[in-house]
Amino acid sequence: MQTNFTLAQLADPDLQVAEKILRACVHCGFCTATCPTYVLLGDELDSPRGRIYLIKDMLENDRPASAKVTKHIDRCLSCLSCMTTCPSGVHYMHLVDQARVRIEETYTRPLLDRVVRKLLGAILPYPNRFRLALLGATLAKPFAALMPRRIAAMLDLAKPPAPSSAVDAPQVFPADGARKMRVAMLTNCAQPVLAPEINEATVRLLTRLGCEVVVAKGAGCCGGLLHHMGDEEPALSLAKRNIDAWLSAGELDAIVVNVSGCGTTIKDYGHMLRTDPAWADKAAKVSALAKDVSEVLTKLGIPKGAPKDLKVAYHAACSLQHGQKIRTEPKTLLAQAGFTVLEPSEPHLCCGSAGTYNMLQPEIASALGKRKAANIEATKPDLIAAGNIGCLTQIGHYAQLPTVHTVELLDWATGGPKPAALP
Repeated sequence: MQTNFTLAQLADPDLQVAEKILRACVHCGFCTATCPTYVLLGDELDSPRGRIYLIKDMLENDRPASAKVTKHIDRCLSCLSCMTTCPSGVHYMHLVDQARVRIEETYTRPLLDRVVRKLLGAILPYPNRFRLALLGATLAKPFAALMPRRIAAMLDLAKPPAPSSAVDAPQVFPADGARKMRVAMLTNCAQPVLAPEINEATVRLLTRLGCEVVVAKGAGCCGGLLHHMGDEEPALSLAKRNIDAWLSAGELDAIVVNVSGCGTTIKDYGHMLRTDPAWADKAAKVSALAKDVSEVLTKLGIPKGAPKDLKVAYHAACSLQHGQKIRTEPKTLLAQAGFTVLEPSEPHLCCGSAGTYNMLQPEIASALGKRKAANIEATKPDLIAAGNIGCLTQIGHYAQLPTVHTVELLDWATGGPKPAALP
């Protein structure tokens, strides 16, 4: 794609990145076939190619974001399926991230939109606030029909918070037997409130396989939720807090992340902070250490399990298969552990969760959630497994089957308790 940025514009390191991305695009349109919003809506501007044109026009001409640009960028799930499909290597993620920041800097949203986004940004990254919000939402659920559409969508998804878990407090869990690795574990922000059993299973599994697991003091939300809403400064503040926490935790072989959406963000810290002299090297080091839990378990190796006589429909979270390019490891691990692994049709399409998307774009998210649930249920599984809490929450809302994290099944197969979600 030909670009027309001025030399003055290209002095901006972000616009340098944008120009490189735009020049890689050859207009082929392969991305349209795998873009969830284009598949649903059939609008060129709701495809990656269409959004690229909108972003190019906005950045090149140094225009503030318009209502039209904002609408179509907001509809993007950042599922990154287009990056898997693209034969030219267009790094759409970094381009749409720039567009979102520009929208927040130059466009005034309607009042309710601003309130909802501020509310989500002020609550979701903080477990204690999120826990209180869920308690309030549970009480407000009977009145959902009287609420504005987006508030009603949030109430519909809300469920009572789970009890707090001791594993989420800063501490060190020693390895069982000889230590093979020393790792830090991200406890996440929403996961301890919605499903603390995932972190518990992760600690049991890693220590059983010879890992010393550190829950670092000061580590928390990865910043991804705010980053994807274009609220860049608070997102970078959270990233810096995590970087400091992990680099202060002693020598680490890996930073284990069991929420694939967070893993994609942490692996991008090096890019996000590349222009900050005080943080660039430290961010790059943390990004290099960050590993999805399935990557670490593959390296450690898990003992072959006895057949469980359970058919597991594996849902490949977009952030794992497209964002981190991890596709085979979770399925291989589940099969090694003794489960029959099923892969539903349209595995490349997003379930509609996408961080805060199912609350900000409820109609599209609902259509994708129902489509994903139908594809999964068509395989006639006994349960559903995934590696991302957002996907588990979204799919569990639409599918009439137990949903569990992959690590819960692997923990059970290697000596841990049976996941509570299973009958």
